[in-house]
Amino acid sequence: MKGMRGLMIVAILFVVACAQAVSSAPPADDQPLTLRLGYFPNLTHAPALAGLKKGFFADALGVNVTVETHTFNAGGDAVTAILSNSIDASFVGPSPTTNAFVQSHGQAVRVIAGATSGGALLVVKPSITSIQGLKGKKIADPQLGATQDVALRWFLKSNGFTTDTAGGGDVSVLPQENSLTLTAFKQGQIDGAWVPEPWASRLVIEGGGKVLVDERDLWPQGRFVTTNLVVRTDFLQAHPKRIAALLEGLYRSIAYLNANHADAQTLTNDAVGEITGKKLAAGVVSAAWPHLTFTLDPLPATLKASADHAHGVGLLATVDLKGIYDLRLLNQVLAAHNEPQVQGL
Repeated sequence: MKGMRGLMIVAILFVVACAQAVSSAPPADDQPLTLRLGYFPNLTHAPALAGLKKGFFADALGVNVTVETHTFNAGGDAVTAILSNSIDASFVGPSPTTNAFVQSHGQAVRVIAGATSGGALLVVKPSITSIQGLKGKKIADPQLGATQDVALRWFLKSNGFTTDTAGGGDVSVLPQENSLTLTAFKQGQIDGAWVPEPWASRLVIEGGGKVLVDERDLWPQGRFVTTNLVVRTDFLQAHPKRIAALLEGLYRSIAYLNANHADAQTLTNDAVGEITGKKLAAGVVSAAWPHLTFTLDPLPATLKASADHAHGVGLLATVDLKGIYDLRLLNQVLAAHNEPQVQGL
């Protein structure tokens, strides 16, 4: 009887242990879910625009996932939404990505893929014929501390100019919304702007400006991260299956953009028009498109360099970016398509 009683106790303990293991296991990642996704109505966010408009994200995620979209005009606003748990993932530039990582002490976000390289230019009045001609001029960019703001201030510092966050120094830097920049440039209130596409090409075509600097010329092989895809760390941990599906949709979107240039330009312009209420002027998209490269490679060395530049111009403390990338799911998607793996820092 003692032996039987011992066996019963062991059996009961085994059942209890199994029950505890089941109760403590994370729920299956297949329940109905709303994925809140951020992006900008810019050509540099064409992978997001095409992924949504062509249904690549929806098809990959399946019927149990609803994609709730949120649009932003600058990276700082997208980061605020991520840190306040208002969105789950967003396409955003390297500087806001780094800021979110730093503000959360390396906890809140992870970069899970690249999206776009290039597509940022310094456009100026035709009367400015050299870099030295920028002295004493007013140059706009989208937002203080954002990707183009850092790029502009670093470029100016590298060429011997001083700037400050109040608009003083050798060159007055004026962070403001891109739509205001276009109007101000047309009215002669500013002398130029360092902006992403399509705003750079709009300044040229609609504002009569000229390109003084194509940022691609400042980077090795002309490649630098303009847009990557970030996700809240807790959402990534809770829903890896859904994030893998989102990345599959992004893979299809970028493949489409790279294989169908004419159709992709039309579709992207249609998407911009639906969001902003007005399509881009004829010729703007075709002029801007060659400045852009769409790639899943997050180009991590350039994000690190951008963070170093932000530190160099006093907009960011020294930061350790170890852990900012989680590319495991992306590499699974790439492997499924027999594509080369990508690396983080």
